[in-house]
Amino acid sequence: MTDTAETVAPIHRTRRLSADVMLYRSGAALARRLPRSVGAALTRAISRSAYRLLPERRFITERRLQRVCGPEMQGEALAQAVRASFESYARYWFDGARLGDLDDAEVEAGFSHQGFNYIQEAIDSGTAPILALPHLGGWEWAGTWMARIPGYPVISVVEPLEPARLFDWMVEERRRMGIDIVALGPDAVSVLIKSLRSRQVVCLLADRQVGRGGVEVEFFGERTLLPGGPATLALRTGAAILPAAVYQDGPNHRGVVLPPVPAERQGRLRADVTRVTQDLAWALEELIRAAPEQWHLMQTNWPSDEEALQRFRQQQRGLHQQPDQVERSTRVRTP
Repeated sequence: MTDTAETVAPIHRTRRLSADVMLYRSGAALARRLPRSVGAALTRAISRSAYRLLPERRFITERRLQRVCGPEMQGEALAQAVRASFESYARYWFDGARLGDLDDAEVEAGFSHQGFNYIQEAIDSGTAPILALPHLGGWEWAGTWMARIPGYPVISVVEPLEPARLFDWMVEERRRMGIDIVALGPDAVSVLIKSLRSRQVVCLLADRQVGRGGVEVEFFGERTLLPGGPATLALRTGAAILPAAVYQDGPNHRGVVLPPVPAERQGRLRADVTRVTQDLAWALEELIRAAPEQWHLMQTNWPSDEEALQRFRQQQRGLHQQPDQVERSTRVRTP
């Protein structure tokens, strides 16, 4: 027994002290120690650097904002909205790093809510609800508030990160906030079903499909795949699906919960899942339109995004070619 303990402990320490984990831990520790005003200034500086240094993310964010706000958003208005989106995302990480060290009074003072009665009604019915959220604002603040103030346990699904030691550390951080985490995988559904029946609120990010599968729906004017998990869980358990979002509201956060998406069986399961997911997509559109610059979706999410990104990369390569390379390329293409 002693040999096993002595063998496991050094391995555990090695994983914990690896360079990537230390980098994230150091950043989180710094965020906790900085006065809020200094931290806000630092996140703005970081977001401006990211805006300049990540052209592909900037390009996808432009496309995403024009989906929500319309193609007429152009020029400086579009550039300002993109910069605001980068700043909102940087703030999301800063606030998340600080959450675990805040006391209950600080968590409660930093949060307001609208529509919490829908959550309460679901819990009172005997089955906890499924909160379906977009990657917007700072949902972890709401999860922390729910777990620590009214005392409703929260669980969420997260895509496993590489390396595994970094994922382990991030899971630990969220558990410090009061949020349980289950890794996306074949066992996740059974874990969530048990959680709902034990009145543990399930929070699922529902605006982007990760991995295989997904349900084809219309989302901001184009067909794409969104996760079918919320609808499947609701149809299998009777749990309410509540579209929700958490907005950065000045220095604080504000949670908004919409009425339940209808999720009754009407026919074949696949058809029901598609119908419920489409209704959910329209509800998410409503929540996102309220603050599109806080939508942190900086990855391709629609089929046309992939094609547009390929064209953008080709243009970028052309801009970085040396003049003699451009001349040679032109001569080759000339009949």
